[in-house]
Amino acid sequence: MASAQQTTSVVPNLANYILTEKLGSGSYATVYKAYKKTGIREVVAIKCVLKSSLNKASTENLLTEIELLKNLKHEHIVELKDFIWDSKYIYLVMEYCSGGDLSHFIKSKRALPERIVRKFLQQIDFGFAKPMLEGDQMDVMRGSPLYMAPEIICRKSYDARVDLWSIGVILYECLFGRAPFASRSFKELGEKIWDSKPVELPPGVEVSDDCRDLLLKLLQRNPEDRISFEEFFNHPFVDLLHAPSPYCLRNAKDIVSQAVKKDTEGDYKNAVTLYCNALAFFVPAIHYEKDPVKKEALRAKVREYMMRAETLKQLLKPHKSSESVNTLERTISSDGDEKLGEPKGPRRDLIVQQVKLWMSKAEEIKAYLAIRELKTEDTSKQEEEEDESQTGIMNLCRLQ
Repeated sequence: MASAQQTTSVVPNLANYILTEKLGSGSYATVYKAYKKTGIREVVAIKCVLKSSLNKASTENLLTEIELLKNLKHEHIVELKDFIWDSKYIYLVMEYCSGGDLSHFIKSKRALPERIVRKFLQQIDFGFAKPMLEGDQMDVMRGSPLYMAPEIICRKSYDARVDLWSIGVILYECLFGRAPFASRSFKELGEKIWDSKPVELPPGVEVSDDCRDLLLKLLQRNPEDRISFEEFFNHPFVDLLHAPSPYCLRNAKDIVSQAVKKDTEGDYKNAVTLYCNALAFFVPAIHYEKDPVKKEALRAKVREYMMRAETLKQLLKPHKSSESVNTLERTISSDGDEKLGEPKGPRRDLIVQQVKLWMSKAEEIKAYLAIRELKTEDTSKQEEEEDESQTGIMNLCRLQ
């Protein structure tokens, strides 16, 4: 079988396209930046697969990849525009993304904030190029060893759960700027991966509890102990429920309609809670909206709802009153301090009454403090500005 090095020694000659710089290479293919020779000078990326480097399993994998990409149209997945073949190569003509791949992006930033990492996780479509039915196993080693699960490296037999390990490695690299098992050789990598010592996070770097929980559950050496796909998709750190999508605006409108209804009925406590719950969907809805005019109109409407929520917070604020305290103080002042063994009678009844009143006030204050902490700030604009400054090329990178 031809090696990956052989696939890069000569630039293929493809009719109708001019292949220029090499963008990268894998186990059986090399990707070039290219232009059309005629018509609109469209920039594309062409994946050139040397037929002689393919065995039966890799051929089936490539055909599956082509079949899936032909039917996939998604803003976070590189589009397959065409595929061609000749006597030596199979060519996949793909959308060109000038931002480069995630690995180079991480190296340029050293480490990424959790919010940016969450956004990447929400964009990942698991196993879209290597679908495997439950229970299916494979025994062909593919991909970068740094991202390979232990069962691939040491057992050479695996199932779809290897994707979860790989995501754990990527998540670790995004957060800390390096892979958890960086090694100088394949042997050293194998030794580190199968070390009995649990995976540890670098000292001095703080991550949220949800982030830490997900990371450690993904990087379980034994696939039986690893988080499941269902648990991953439902994990609070991934938070797919609030990922930007066409459903966010619909959810936000449904919740805010309930808020307005409660507001009209005078149920201010539940109204505030619903207004703020709607905000959690309004922000990703604003991110999803591409039309600048519609985006700003949506922000203006959100500001209106949140101003109302703040007004209701003030209406719910408990009023200070010292009457009950003064009454109790006057009642017990004649005998000095309140005694624990107060005998039955009007005096004891009054004390009990006032204590109950205090407890009721305490619960009222507690409820208000919880309401006061609810967020009413639309952070969508700030987040988009931070995204631009943090990543610069975030919208130019896609899953490949």
